Amino acid sequence: MRFRGVLPGGLLLGLLAGAAFAQEAAPKATPEDRVAAVKQSFAASKAALRSYEWIETTALSYKGEEKAHQQNRCYYGADGILQKIPVPAAAAEQKKRGLRGKVAESKKAELEASLKDAVALLRTYVPVDPARIQASKDSGDVSISLPSSEGRVRVTIKNYMKAGDEVAIDVDAVKNTLQAVAVTTYTGEGKEKSPVAMRVGYAPLADGTLYPATEALDLSGQGLKVDIQNSGYRKQGQ
Repeated sequence: MRFRGVLPGGLLLGLLAGAAFAQEAAPKATPEDRVAAVKQSFAASKAALRSYEWIETTALSYKGEEKAHQQNRCYYGADGILQKIPVPAAAAEQKKRGLRGKVAESKKAELEASLKDAVALLRTYVPVDPARIQASKDSGDVSISLPSSEGRVRVTIKNYMKAGDEVAIDVDAVKNTLQAVAVTTYTGEGKEKSPVAMRVGYAPLADGTLYPATEALDLSGQGLKVDIQNSGYRKQGQ
């Protein structure tokens, strides 16, 4: 399903409304009502996360073997900037294990550089930028699936930031909740081009606040994989 013309300010949510509810029989609410509800839900969840703190657990693997494991306590400061404080016990274990000494120092530096570049690149993809969605849409690179049998709608954006990359966004067509964002892209060019993939899975807290429960970063060209779990959410100060 292709879309042409100028997208309204809602951009992605406006696109989702037409696909997610196209097959509903006699819907009680208009697409505009649905979009307004989704926008309000996302805005509320984004604001709510700033009052939480949580534990981020990161595992780095090289060629299928875990080489490093680290935990950080995460929270937003009064200035709105995300703070990450190493958990003491995890910090000690990380220092002990490092890359386990099984990787030569030159290779270790190469892996760390590749990982840093890939993470920085992917952070430019998520959260998705409405302006880039518009640019991709104007080029005919945005498509939206009809609701699947599982009630999922997928928005696929090709050539989002680079030629040949892809961003896929999965949304629950009934609840209007974000389920996952997957990115397929690459670092380097020509012979130095190396594939990079990331998937973020979202889940709701007890109050309905959406949060990135899991993140998986795969640098297959370097044999690197990073798995991140965010858990233990609680209100700051509790």
